[in-house]
Amino acid sequence: MSLSTLSLPNQRLSRMPRLGAMASLAGLLLCMGLATLPAHAQSAPATAAQPSPLVRGLPDFTDLVDKVGPSVVNIRTTQRVQVGGQGEEMDEQMQEFFRRFFGMPVPGQQAPKPGGKPKGKGGKEAEPQSEERPRGVGSGFILTTDGYIMTNAHVVDGADDVYVTLTDQRELKAKIVGVDKRTDVAVVKIEGSNFPAVKVGDVSKLKVGEWVMAIGSPFGLENTVTAGIVSAKARDTGEEIRFIQTDVAVNPGNSGGPLINMRGEVVGINSQILSRSGGFMGISFSIPIDDASRVADQLRASGKVVRGRIGVAIEPVSKEVADSLGLAKPQGAVVRMVDPTGPADKAGVEAGDIITRFNGVLVDKAGDLPRLVGATKPGTKSTLQVFRRGAYKDLSVTVIELDDKPKTQASAGSTPAPSKAEGKLATSVLGLSITNLSAEQKRELKVNGGVLVDDVDGPAERAGLREGDVILAVANVQVADVKQFETVLAKVDRTRPVSVLVRRGEWAQYAVIRPNN
Repeated sequence: MSLSTLSLPNQRLSRMPRLGAMASLAGLLLCMGLATLPAHAQSAPATAAQPSPLVRGLPDFTDLVDKVGPSVVNIRTTQRVQVGGQGEEMDEQMQEFFRRFFGMPVPGQQAPKPGGKPKGKGGKEAEPQSEERPRGVGSGFILTTDGYIMTNAHVVDGADDVYVTLTDQRELKAKIVGVDKRTDVAVVKIEGSNFPAVKVGDVSKLKVGEWVMAIGSPFGLENTVTAGIVSAKARDTGEEIRFIQTDVAVNPGNSGGPLINMRGEVVGINSQILSRSGGFMGISFSIPIDDASRVADQLRASGKVVRGRIGVAIEPVSKEVADSLGLAKPQGAVVRMVDPTGPADKAGVEAGDIITRFNGVLVDKAGDLPRLVGATKPGTKSTLQVFRRGAYKDLSVTVIELDDKPKTQASAGSTPAPSKAEGKLATSVLGLSITNLSAEQKRELKVNGGVLVDDVDGPAERAGLREGDVILAVANVQVADVKQFETVLAKVDRTRPVSVLVRRGEWAQYAVIRPNN
């Protein structure tokens, strides 16, 4: 299955045939049936139809639709494309195709002279023209009475023009205020006043199993209402935010539409579906409205979103690593690399640290840390709790602004070439052959200690270690040289897995070696 966004390319929708003829036939058959009834049956007094008992426990969404429906809008986007002088779009590849295979210039144009421009009819230069073409369809909802509208970033990103259709069928051109691809939130603005705005709900009060409703434009069908229940909260799909998962039927075109609770409040923005076919399969995801509102506020204020960073690369804590290090649960984020110019390095964070809390908030999964740091205003002094070699430690770090511009990643290449150094050890228990690091290697790697792996075999090889790795710690104890490594290893229970903190190039990670018994 794959996660799919829900915006919809423009398409035509066919209408269902009229059923008038079928209804007339049904009426005729009914009359014929009554005519054949016995006389006593025809003359029997009519009894009043008894109303069926109401089904208890099922909600009635009619009031919600009346209340929220006018605030939901249809959004269509267009693109301007360059077309030739005769109104036909012709890119360079197609022009080359005509020249190569047909030995002729582009239809409607004269063959250009060297360095010249294509010619149209009459020998005049063909002036490039711009043509507006449909791009896609999505949904949105009115945030404020003065015309601010929230939708998904993928609905409007890349569009040249955005048009908003209200429930009263007015179509207004909208201006893109800001787009945030990380959270898939965008804000657009239409001119006017007294627009029907939604009421924003409290996501923290939303419960799994609670009824919710969606309004949007699935497959281009405007003002379509669907309903279901909340299947899960804080669903982690690897994105920057955690989603509300529901079984509400949402489909392409529902993107940007509101998820509404039974009090008529918006609690989320419908954003993605989990699908094999691209259509609804019972699992849909909505952006929590509190996260979306924080983004929307920044977009309205400055047109962009400012996020914080501390300068670490992290990975999840596996159960095996947690057990080998003495952590009660596989919680937190393992620091794989520390940016030497970042705040974390200045705060004393080391590769191999496990960050367990940020500003007192538990880092349950590795993905929680970038969310917490990203939501922190740059310049804020924060507290990091790290688990290092069996003990917890608090560090003070000042968050700086995240730069979204692509950067060259640090190389994860090999360690500097070995040089002659005293101290060597080969252990068949772990399948390792190690030597001391030279002073030059320590300077180049910017480490105070550790041992260099010369060769691997058996358990170490199975654990993923390789020649050139540097082991910084074993069994949760930092090692400065081969002698200390040997001392620590002598105290290790050889019937249990042994954790080693491995540095490879600029990156560090934990490996768990299962000794030969």
